[in-house]
Amino acid sequence: MVVFAPPEQILSMFQNLRKSTLIRNATWMFLGQGLRLIIQALYFVEIAHSLGAGNYGAFVGVVALVGIAYPFGALGSGNLLVKNVARDRNLFAAYWGRALAVTGATSSVLLATLLLVSRLALPASIPLTLVLLVAGADLVGLNIITVSGQAFQAFERLNWTATVNALISASRLAGALILIHFYPRPSALQWGYVYFGGTTCVAIAAFLLVCTKLGAPSFTWPHSSSEMREGFYFSAGFSAQTIYNDIDKTMLARLSTLDATGIYGAAYRLIDVSFAPISALLWSTYPNFFRAGTKGIASSFAYAKPLLLRTLCYSSSVCLICLACAGIVPHILGPEYARTTEALRWLAPLTMLRGLHYFLSDSLTGAGHQGLRTAIQAGVAGFNILINLWIIPLYSWRGAAWSSIASDSLLVCGTALAVFVLARRAKPAGARLLHPASTAESLFT
Repeated sequence: MVVFAPPEQILSMFQNLRKSTLIRNATWMFLGQGLRLIIQALYFVEIAHSLGAGNYGAFVGVVALVGIAYPFGALGSGNLLVKNVARDRNLFAAYWGRALAVTGATSSVLLATLLLVSRLALPASIPLTLVLLVAGADLVGLNIITVSGQAFQAFERLNWTATVNALISASRLAGALILIHFYPRPSALQWGYVYFGGTTCVAIAAFLLVCTKLGAPSFTWPHSSSEMREGFYFSAGFSAQTIYNDIDKTMLARLSTLDATGIYGAAYRLIDVSFAPISALLWSTYPNFFRAGTKGIASSFAYAKPLLLRTLCYSSSVCLICLACAGIVPHILGPEYARTTEALRWLAPLTMLRGLHYFLSDSLTGAGHQGLRTAIQAGVAGFNILINLWIIPLYSWRGAAWSSIASDSLLVCGTALAVFVLARRAKPAGARLLHPASTAESLFT
């Protein structure tokens, strides 16, 4: 016999859903990421097709190199803003100002350093001007955009975070369409100018939006050594993440060919695009991990458990779709990307592995174990570099794909072990062992 709930109970359930901050924010981020997903797909197709595998490989190699230094441009100040403002909103002006001050000071030093390092890390055929444009766009502009999104994230106003994130993709799509209209086969350097211009415009707009909606910054330099150390941990962890995700593209450009870099970079970009819904959930839940983490690792992991299950269901579906539909890629990007089909199939499991280790890692961060998270990430980054030095010269982009799968698998094992050991060491206080559903209910309704 089927039993139906009373109408008033159903109405009450929908009202509770509407009041849930988590559901509202996740919906905003999903819609924003969905729009961004569409824009990114269009932008990726236009750029990859018009540049060709060689030029696209050159651009991807530069972006990957800059990406290693990018997290240090803000020295974790955006994460500190989220952590502290999520707990006390009166601290916003100070942390917003500190984030901008740190970004301006450190990114200029990193920019000069990257110009020197690029001559050793990248092939001579890639112009130094392209490195300057991409580094300027990402180290300064993209960091300001990211911190602006984190400012809204700290206040759980993720509708504006989603808007800021969508703006950067929209500006690049518009720039790509304009560039291709005048230059049907542009060079990587020509795209670099458009990339820099679009990022700069969005950075200015994001800054003004935060000042208008949340308030003006108060410029003070961080004075706490423990806070600066924690900020460095955030930056180092993100940089390590960039290394094991993207250093293989720079190494491919140097140790193999630009065509191979373009083929592999295109496949990896498709994986990144498919990860957008999980990224939306990560953005929505990030401040909540800090709140749950005040009760310890058991509480933050209890909050993560239902998220892990939902993520695994989605990522498994994406993996199967990539395996089944990879053959259509050359029909969209062109015949020179024919080998991207094989690369995409090799990389398909990354969506599942990423979903697992990101939520496990956020459990560590929320409970105050960012240093341990960073150490695990740094270890995996070192492993990735060493194995790529051996495997890329032998197997080109296939070797890069194998090392990516191995690195993400190692990361899942490392973070899972860390969470398990820390949870076992924690005292079995009842407050730390809440059921996931009751934890979520108490935090977000």
